[in-house]
Amino acid sequence: MHKLRTAPRRLLAGAGALLLGTALAAAGTPVPASAASTSVPVGAPAPVSAAGADTVGYVRLAHLSPDTPAVDVYLSAPNAPKPQVFPGVGYGVVSDYLSLPPGRYAVAMREAGAPATDPPVLTTEVAVTSGDAYTVAGVGRHADLGLRVLTDDLSAPTDGRAKVRVVQASVRTPVLDVAAADGPMIANGVQFATTTDYQQVEPGSWRLKLTGAGGPSTDAEVRLTGGAVYSLLVLDSKQGGLTAELRRDAEGGTVVPAGGVDTGAGGTARGGLDAYP
Repeated sequence: MHKLRTAPRRLLAGAGALLLGTALAAAGTPVPASAASTSVPVGAPAPVSAAGADTVGYVRLAHLSPDTPAVDVYLSAPNAPKPQVFPGVGYGVVSDYLSLPPGRYAVAMREAGAPATDPPVLTTEVAVTSGDAYTVAGVGRHADLGLRVLTDDLSAPTDGRAKVRVVQASVRTPVLDVAAADGPMIANGVQFATTTDYQQVEPGSWRLKLTGAGGPSTDAEVRLTGGAVYSLLVLDSKQGGLTAELRRDAEGGTVVPAGGVDTGAGGTARGGLDAYP
């Protein structure tokens, strides 16, 4: 049985609204509603400057609020003439990384299907730095929904190892333990809307038990590849209980291209987006 070190917990940093890591050029400036806004599928590549990929940052979105309905996300890059629209983003969805030139971006959120002329439910901004990667996620209950910006450490692990963290997005199990079956505790008392630090582990197949205080455990099987970086998302399942989704963030220190998604218990895998089961 592989052994992992228990990882410290930290709050998902950030504040504001739900979703995507990209948006407006000016702090606090709402994304303009525009009939001419461009609708694109979430996970489609954003425009990249001619300077090339070595001068961009990477941002992806995640909807991790179990009781928040699907939303349309409006994204405007610095000096963009019109926003892009990412329609119908629902719980459990994690996009591919978008390559973005450095700068400050803003995002506005509207209920799915709402006219672009309606005032946004929430707006916020995110600063993108060259060479860095972020996951911008909507977390919390709908009543106190907030934006959280996770800094994604995509650097390659030590040769022959894998790197993984736990992202706790289950409301049903506000305090979560993750342990290897018949093995060591991986994460202890992980609170809702928090994440552990990345830790290096042995690659291979893992049988995990996800357990809340006083509740039954949920089994999950995941496979980790040497040289890859992962986020293990713990979500509320539609059928009740928990589900685990394993997302491959990077491989060999390189951002995973579109479609590079691994799934955990009961998950689906396809290019672009993956919704929870």
